[in-house]
Amino acid sequence: MSAVAESDRPSAGLLSLWYNREARQVIIQIFTIAVVFAAIFYLARNAAINLERIGKDLGFAFLLEPSSYDINQTFIEYSSRSSHLRAAVVGVLNTFAVAICGVFLATVVGFVLGVLRLSKNLLMNKMVYCYVEAVRNVPVLLWILLMHGFVVHTLPHPKQAGDIAETFFFSNRGINMPSPTFEPLFWASALVFIAGIVGAVVYKRHAKKVQDETGKILPVLWVSLGLVIGAPLVVFLITGMPIEWSIPELKGFNFKGGVTVKPELMALTLALALYTSAFIAEIVRAGIMAVNYGQTEAAHALGLRNNRTLQLVVIPQALRVIVPPLTSQYLNLTKNSSLAIAIGYMDVTATLGGITLNQTGREMECMLLLMAIYLSISLAISSFMNWYNKRIKLIER
Repeated sequence: MSAVAESDRPSAGLLSLWYNREARQVIIQIFTIAVVFAAIFYLARNAAINLERIGKDLGFAFLLEPSSYDINQTFIEYSSRSSHLRAAVVGVLNTFAVAICGVFLATVVGFVLGVLRLSKNLLMNKMVYCYVEAVRNVPVLLWILLMHGFVVHTLPHPKQAGDIAETFFFSNRGINMPSPTFEPLFWASALVFIAGIVGAVVYKRHAKKVQDETGKILPVLWVSLGLVIGAPLVVFLITGMPIEWSIPELKGFNFKGGVTVKPELMALTLALALYTSAFIAEIVRAGIMAVNYGQTEAAHALGLRNNRTLQLVVIPQALRVIVPPLTSQYLNLTKNSSLAIAIGYMDVTATLGGITLNQTGREMECMLLLMAIYLSISLAISSFMNWYNKRIKLIER
């Protein structure tokens, strides 16, 4: 009997671990991690075997080879003799341009539409409702194609281009605008500008601390403007305005000089921004409705007008509801920019995941790099929005 009892002890000990809640959770997590790593190892080994069978090895030396293709929109110097790596960098910058401009425009339009969606004016309310429902229920690719056709066929030819002060020109070739050329002494103005931003932030915190302790209100706005704009402007004038402008001029059938914003960039940014703004409008509407109406009544009782009530009372509280789903819309807009290839805009998907992949035959490496780039951009956006969400959350006392 004693021998049998001793042989049963190990199984009883394992069962006691399994019936222990904390131990069971640890065991399940270890098992899950082991399965995930086993799956990753299997996929990596399978890919390596398949590459070996077709005579390919995994390497990234192809990034240093000449790209041998042109890109229509570039923010840095690039030619067909540049490397695939530089082409990929140009594509990433083009993706950033669409993401940044699109997020800004979509946020502004979405917030305005979200507020108007709650307007007591019946006509305005229904017009915004029709816009939201019409835009968000049509695939975004169709909006991109439609906006591209609208931009290309509506704007005039270069010889009939519209202009602003003969400096900015609008045509179906894009928007031509002056481009700056910085001289060596310009770094002084840039340095003072950066120092001014830091000084404005420090002064604002100091002013808030003084107001909390003494109730005295310091002139934050004027001091900040002096530090951020006034001081750099003085340094800029003292150093002899070390900047020159290249003004676009019509030569032949197109403009020369300056910088050009291609119609593909304009169309893609507008389409993604307007499409995303419809979703943001509903998020803003839901966030405002989540704020108890008693807050609005209390603000009115204190004598605040409707616009000040919305600005100072409702929106700050609604942001706690708005920001989390807003993050998803920013991520969707950034990832939807990969549809740019449909209208010939050369973003990172079209360069690294398109022409570079086809020319080099390095599909595995290109896809891995492309996934890593989009993952990094998405994690950066999520981290910033999570930080902002924690900053505005309610703090219990």
